[in-house]
This record gives sequence, structure tokens and C-alpha cells, in this order.
Amino acid sequence: MFHNIEMMQTAQAMARHASDRQMLIARNVANADTPGYRAQDMPSFTETLDAPTKDMTLRATRAAHITDGIGAKGQMNAIDSQAEAAPNGNTVSIEQEMVKAAEVRQQHDMAMAIYSKGRDILRASLGRG
Repeated sequence: MFHNIEMMQTAQAMARHASDRQMLIARNVANADTPGYRAQDMPSFTETLDAPTKDMTLRATRAAHITDGIGAKGQMNAIDSQAEAAPNGNTVSIEQEMVKAAEVRQQHDMAMAIYSKGRDILRASLGRG
């Protein structure tokens, strides 16, 4: 029922984007002391929503799922954060990652609020409000 409603699809995509971005932020924080590690981020949700769908790569749920066994290739739209490198070559800034994590939480909360309001409107229209 919800899969045909564009507002619900957009809210779902927004929540998925926030989840993927949070995964990158967590990976960056985990590698904050790894020499040579390059921090990654994702383009904004607006940029990914407006982008043409030419990059239709499959997402893997396990390391050996839909891949050659080397690792999951489902990381979509990850870009280098272009931050200044420390003397050991690492570009992770814990402060910046925490700010990004707060932004991601707000984006996810917004997506869930949109989804919840849409559900409430559907319930009211069916007389089950």
C-alpha cells in the first residue's frame, strides 16, 4: 500500500540515506587513528535525490553477497571528505564527525516524522484515525 505513495518513498529514501551516511561516519570514527585513512562522506540527500539514476549498483547485505568475495561493494555515493591530512596521513576529525552525526540524526528524525504523518493521514482517510 505504501510503496505507491511518492511521499512515503521519499521518506524511506531519506531514512536510508541517513542510515548510509551514519555508517560512513561510524567507519571514519573507528579509523580515526589509522595512518593514511581517508575520511569519507556522502553528498547531501538533495543531491542524491536529484541525480540521474545512472549509478544503479546493487547493495550487498553480506561481504560475499553479489560480489567477488573480496568485500561488500554496496557503498553508494561515498566521496572523499577533502579534509586536511594529519602528519600520519589520516584525514578524520572527530569534532567534524560528531557534528555530522548530529546532522544525520536530525535528518533521520525528519524522515520518520514525515513517514509517521503520512501514515496518520492515511489512517484518518480510512476512518481509523
